[in-house]
Amino acid sequence: MSKPRLFIHMRDPELAEKLLQSPVVRQFIIVKSSDSSAWSEQLQQQECDLAFIESDESDNDDYQRLLVSKVLTEIDFIFISSGTPNELLDKLMRRGAGYHFRAPLDLGSVIDTLQDFYQQLSTERKQVKATSSELDQFGLLVGSSKPMLKLYRTIRKVAVTEANVLIIGESGAGKELIANTLHLASLRANQPFVAINCGALSPELIDSELFGHIKGSFTGAHRDHQGVFSQAEGGTLFLDEITEMPIEQQVKLLRVLENGEFRPVGSEKTLTANVRIAAATNRDPMQAIAEDALREDLYFRLAQFPICVPPLRQRAEDIVGLAQHFLAYRNVQEQQTKKFSADAEALIANHGWPGNVRELKHAVERAYILADAIIEPDHLLLDEPLNCAESDGLCDAVPTGVRLDELEKAAILSTLAKNGGNKTDTAQQLGVSVKTLYNKLEKYQLDN
Repeated sequence: MSKPRLFIHMRDPELAEKLLQSPVVRQFIIVKSSDSSAWSEQLQQQECDLAFIESDESDNDDYQRLLVSKVLTEIDFIFISSGTPNELLDKLMRRGAGYHFRAPLDLGSVIDTLQDFYQQLSTERKQVKATSSELDQFGLLVGSSKPMLKLYRTIRKVAVTEANVLIIGESGAGKELIANTLHLASLRANQPFVAINCGALSPELIDSELFGHIKGSFTGAHRDHQGVFSQAEGGTLFLDEITEMPIEQQVKLLRVLENGEFRPVGSEKTLTANVRIAAATNRDPMQAIAEDALREDLYFRLAQFPICVPPLRQRAEDIVGLAQHFLAYRNVQEQQTKKFSADAEALIANHGWPGNVRELKHAVERAYILADAIIEPDHLLLDEPLNCAESDGLCDAVPTGVRLDELEKAAILSTLAKNGGNKTDTAQQLGVSVKTLYNKLEKYQLDN
């Protein structure tokens, strides 16, 4: 088993010498930067697991390159700097780059961090080698790619704290699974995990859903109702699609996060919230703030620790393994032994998956329904939708002998996948309300 590789870019010769003489650093395979090109460009050409960068005000171009490079999702970083504020470096930290040590430098802390990385990277290499035929799993997450192993490390570190977490990632990337895994790895694991989708709530009922209400507080309040802050008491509350919550309710949520108190609708009694908040968005938070979809003060309350979720296209080595994982799960449920053909696996590996893991899972679900023993490329339905005007009619494309609920489920899956997980567009195309779509997703347990 090869050792982890450490890329080093240093400007201070004395500090570089101390670092290179450290027994911890000598455990790594060292890759030194050269003067031939910018260190960010060298990183894109080198194979390494961790980068140690001594940065200064001249590195803005390197920061810009990292922000648009897949390197940021593949490896961890340790930056050291003079401490002068730098907006681009701060943005890298928010994207989950790793550690930023500021002068005056505590070399002991830096060495301890390097030792921690070495142990983690060495353990992961052993695990990947020992389970090369299957993907690794951490909590509810599955994957062995570098971006996923980095994500596991991040979750392990933040899970044992009480910091609020903002999970940022594209639709279908698995943000709720990350929140649930965070909960399972935390000290609150034996308490409730409660998830609520802010985009699926009626504006008139958000206060009641969040904080609860007492009987008779408004028309239709025929009994007392516990809001999600009470339901999640002692545990974790997951607020999905936080940018879809109206600004008025964001103000009320901010008050709870600031003082830990809330009052059910119609009640004069103030309650104390004991929950950890994990929120999620598929939008760039800074853009959402600029568009007045997210309050800046709420963002900073929620994003005590931001977690960026890698899209599936940045996890290429996981894609076929994930498809096999979903297929194996269905085989166990249905007591079947269906398999992918080589051509189907090739199609899965080469598809772009704009809908991320959700789209992949739904494609496998569709194929499972349509295939007999062997799943072929046509069963995955990854080509353009059938043009009914050019066909012999829609009925000819519908398989016979399939239960109506399975057909409805397949229609939802297919439309969601084609829309990249966008529920509003999906509901419009299916001719139902967004609320009805959410009810169907809950019925079929597809909203993940």
